[in-house]
Amino acid sequence: MKKLTLPGKISIFIVIGCLATLWFLPMWQIDLRAPQYPGGLSMKIWINDVKGDVDIINGLNHYIGMKTIHKKDFPEFIFLPTMMLIFMGLGLVVLLLNRKFVYYIWTGLFAFIGIFSFYDFYKWEYNYGHNLDPTAPIKIPDMSYTPPLVGYKKMLNFEALSQPDIAGWFYIAAGVILLGMCVYEGRKKVAK
Repeated sequence: MKKLTLPGKISIFIVIGCLATLWFLPMWQIDLRAPQYPGGLSMKIWINDVKGDVDIINGLNHYIGMKTIHKKDFPEFIFLPTMMLIFMGLGLVVLLLNRKFVYYIWTGLFAFIGIFSFYDFYKWEYNYGHNLDPTAPIKIPDMSYTPPLVGYKKMLNFEALSQPDIAGWFYIAAGVILLGMCVYEGRKKVAK
């Protein structure tokens, strides 16, 4: 059972630090632009809240039959912070156990959380853009309004851009560090 190298141990603290930003900075943003809103509208998604121009977006979405967005409608705002705290705590367990294979398992858990979170976000966006109120004032046959998961999309006269925000980039950096360190630790094992 091979022990972690010093860089492997240090990376645990860096990853935990990257993930701690989720409580202080927004992790995702969706920006909307349209001729009637030249300054644009923005929705910031935090680990436990949704902020920004949410009330204005809800008012606009009413016309096309989209559901309103409210913090209380997202169980993710409860279980995601819990999952991240558990994951960060497990990082300290990995440090105490000081074994490479435990670090690999920890990295696999991170990958699972990331993939599950993206799937959940996609599912939410799909339902949000497809399950429209049939009594909405504006109806366009066969039109759906699913925002892009990542990237740009034009919907009627609105342009939407969905991308990581500051804490989201730290989250991505944590994943890159974990994967990079798994490769590094694996090569160190072969070299011995």
